[in-house]
Amino acid sequence: MSSPVSPSDHVTPDAALPAAQYAGARHAAWLGAAAIITDEVGRVLLVHPTYRLDDSWLLPGGVVESGEHPHVTCQREITEELGLAVLPLARILAVHSLSPQHPDLQTGTPFPGEIRFVFDGGTLTPDQVEAIRLPREELSSYAFLETREAVQRLRSVDGQIMLAAYRARLGNTATAHLADGRHIFDVPALDRHDVHVRYRPLWDSPLHSGPVPERLPVQQAWSWCFVPDGRVVLVGDPGPRGTLPMLPGGTVEGTDATPEDTLHREAAEEAQLTLADPVRLGWVLDETGEVYGGVGPNARLRLAARVTAIGPAAVDPATGRPFARLLATPSQAAALLGWGPPGARQAQLAVHTARERWDLPTARPAAIEEIPAEGTPLS
Repeated sequence: MSSPVSPSDHVTPDAALPAAQYAGARHAAWLGAAAIITDEVGRVLLVHPTYRLDDSWLLPGGVVESGEHPHVTCQREITEELGLAVLPLARILAVHSLSPQHPDLQTGTPFPGEIRFVFDGGTLTPDQVEAIRLPREELSSYAFLETREAVQRLRSVDGQIMLAAYRARLGNTATAHLADGRHIFDVPALDRHDVHVRYRPLWDSPLHSGPVPERLPVQQAWSWCFVPDGRVVLVGDPGPRGTLPMLPGGTVEGTDATPEDTLHREAAEEAQLTLADPVRLGWVLDETGEVYGGVGPNARLRLAARVTAIGPAAVDPATGRPFARLLATPSQAAALLGWGPPGARQAQLAVHTARERWDLPTARPAAIEEIPAEGTPLS
């Protein structure tokens, strides 16, 4: 009878072990499965278990039972924990290996190590969110949280896993492979710059067409800045709690003759972009002007423009630090901006404008990537 040892074990037939001894020599680990599930503005769903002594939260998911496949576990746990019908899982976002010596582990529990699979559980509609029902003996509450708040409620390693998985979904990158919370291969751009979704409030909607009313001052000019392959440039403002993405542009200053002048100036300062042919898409109403010192109702202009050159990275004169410069599809940019369905519609309008006005293609699905520090030629 042949031995269960495979050629990959590098064991010669003479040295083959009895089946029981061989099985005992193999590495054993627990298996877990969880899901990244978001609401319509991209906040991540966490659940609060009743059984954890440290009061930490979790992604929806659980323990893979004997003989069960991880994707089956994930769907079963979503149904049991949230009371929802089985959600389709799009793909595996992350695979994580946790060692028995990790400092986040609770003492006193024998632990052989764990392999955790994190799946993309998609986006819930408002009706699905309303239908969530928790098993109260196991979970006390749930919340949709922006990622910077979510990491504060998760154990440290769980937060690292959540961010890597969510960024793999946002950035359309390959499955993240992690060991003790750290990437074991190349670190994608969103992780390298600690990028978080901006989660703008819904006053960014609706986008009004037509001229800005004379009674409303234009306080801001942001633009969907297209490169020749149909992708757009995002700039990331680094801060102590991570990098927040935004469209190139900024506050209209008294020295700017027009909002278009503001756009040209800010795009050059923040991202070293040379723009051409800016066109107004519309404007959104800011009812309070709180971020501008409470100036009251004002308009925030949204534009589209062509990028004709990208220069070497430089320090932004307003902040004294360089901004991250990312290339993303318009749909990826809308997701990172956190504007929800209104942002997706605005991105579609920008794409339509770029196609009709400049004959630019619709960007193909691609991984978000960083613009090289030395700049990049544009064909």
